[in-house]
Amino acid sequence: MSCEKVMKDPDSIIIEFLTECKRYQLFRLTKFYQDRLEQAIEEGVDGVSSLLTYKKIFSGKEHLTKTLKVSTILIKEKEKIFQLIDRYAELTVISTVREWTFVEHELLARGRDHEEWREKHLRHDLEKIRTDQLFYSSFSHRKSKSGSSAVMSGVPGIGKTTMVQKIVYDWATGKIYPEFQFVFSFKFRDLNAINCRISLRKLIMDQYPYFGSVLGEVWMNPEGLLFILDGLDEFKDSIDFSESQRNTEPPLICMDPECCFEVSDIVYGLIQHKLLPGCSVLVTSRPTALHLLEKAEISVWAEILGFVGDERKEYFSRFFEDQMVAAAVLKHVEENEILYTMCYNPSYCWILGMSLGPFFTAKDKKQQQVPKTITQLYSYYIYNILKNHGREIEDPRDVLLKLGEMAFTGVSEKKIVFRIGDLIQYNLKPSQFLSGFMMELLERDDSVRNVFYTFSHLTIQEFVAALAQFLITNPKSIQNLLREVYSNNDGRFEIFLRFVAGLCSPQSALPLENILGPLHHQTTCEVIEWMKKTLVRLTGSGMAHVGKRSLLMMLHCLFESQNNALVQAIMGSVKILNFDELRLTPIDCAILSHVIGFCDSIKELTLRKCYIQCEGLQRLVPLLHKCHILRLGDNNLGDSGVRLLCEALKNRDCKIEILE
Repeated sequence: MSCEKVMKDPDSIIIEFLTECKRYQLFRLTKFYQDRLEQAIEEGVDGVSSLLTYKKIFSGKEHLTKTLKVSTILIKEKEKIFQLIDRYAELTVISTVREWTFVEHELLARGRDHEEWREKHLRHDLEKIRTDQLFYSSFSHRKSKSGSSAVMSGVPGIGKTTMVQKIVYDWATGKIYPEFQFVFSFKFRDLNAINCRISLRKLIMDQYPYFGSVLGEVWMNPEGLLFILDGLDEFKDSIDFSESQRNTEPPLICMDPECCFEVSDIVYGLIQHKLLPGCSVLVTSRPTALHLLEKAEISVWAEILGFVGDERKEYFSRFFEDQMVAAAVLKHVEENEILYTMCYNPSYCWILGMSLGPFFTAKDKKQQQVPKTITQLYSYYIYNILKNHGREIEDPRDVLLKLGEMAFTGVSEKKIVFRIGDLIQYNLKPSQFLSGFMMELLERDDSVRNVFYTFSHLTIQEFVAALAQFLITNPKSIQNLLREVYSNNDGRFEIFLRFVAGLCSPQSALPLENILGPLHHQTTCEVIEWMKKTLVRLTGSGMAHVGKRSLLMMLHCLFESQNNALVQAIMGSVKILNFDELRLTPIDCAILSHVIGFCDSIKELTLRKCYIQCEGLQRLVPLLHKCHILRLGDNNLGDSGVRLLCEALKNRDCKIEILE
């Protein structure tokens, strides 16, 4: 069969060709696909590399490349294409999964303490694992002859999906996992669109249509197959991996890839090695969904911790072409406790780079105005998008209002994936999402069955939701809304509330008002009044654990507001602060120190069993001399912490009478 014939009609010949091909013919077909790989990726044909890298036909002399689309506001182009390997920065992965309590508030529970905590544990308790070791026996917790299943956990934006792309890229170029002949990658958000019984064959053919009739031969060697299931936390169906489920299930469930089953049964069969025994499976998930896999046959558990040490420096060096700008941005972040909190997470580093970059470019040096709160940072993030793309939409204020209303509904319902129907419901036209303005805010994901839209990160969704409260044409009493969301105790509105408080700050509002027009003054006044009433109530009574957490959250809101007069009015006369047995991060301690600075004097400060350690105490020391009674027991302060306490005691204005 000639190559010329393949070129004339490739789609109709591939199936027949693969059925009776020989080694040389497969090589020619490989070459054919290589020449068209870039176009195939642009058309959304993920997985062409799976066909090209079949163990028997891939030649090490040919190199496959995968591009990663990167939108940037640092230049006026709407889109710039980079090689994945040019922008990919290595992340730290550990061969275990920590308790969810350690990773719950991923935006605010990090900072220098996170780096120090990770480096300390990487030296002792936790073992690093490379992505090419996920299926090796030395890291396996369970031994199985029927195959291996690995779980990769990580908080939102930490890089799970990008790491999956990198794994596929490295496998396709022959760098890792030569034992796998094919890799099939699926996203759970795509699987959610399937509302009928389906076979594994049909699943693969829908996403990899060029496999044709060769799948029968693929099934014969399951040991050479790797299935990647990305985003378990987004899966709408439930899967029961318990022993009781296994004892009552039909004996032949999901044993045949040619038979039709529910999607959840196919996922169950792959992970439990009842379907294609011998194949390997990699599942990615946020920590919130890991409990679903507690009874599953998982060989390796791993968690992406994010950037450690010089890895963040490498990220900014790759992000900015001008290395002087990269160094300036990194220096500013390192000097700011609040912004440094975000630097372990690639998505946050992206937002930092996009927002701070313009302040350090040669044409626009405005270091004195550089954002220092998270709200200010996100305000400039949106401002820069509006500045570069605002003309593409007739009324950006109206579009942001509608988008913010949709975003708020998503936050309320813990919804991060939106469909065309959601856009129509909020009078958003799908055509608007072709503009650079909307492409910067939302990411479009074209699957086989549906089109999805997601905000670049959950925090951007939360910020746009907060901004919408200040754009409403005829604002009603926002205090009712704030009381309602504040009463929710599961944390879903915590960042939203901080952004609402932060947008009351002129420093946060001004850049947005330059383009969108004034934010409603009435809303600002009502938010401030709500903060005042809530804080007076919280500081005026004894508190249970929930009340202590609420007070801490409101102190963060106070800091975001950057309203010193408000802080003085509320906290100036406060005499007792009790956070007994509430885990405080160094960032929490920095916020607490900021607030104590406005107190005339503190009769009693209780921080027993708050796990503040030396890092947290270091943030508190400059203000501890104001306290008359100071309780710091069971905080593992160590010798360094004791030396810090001595500094507070030596202060000429020290009022400490009782120290426990």
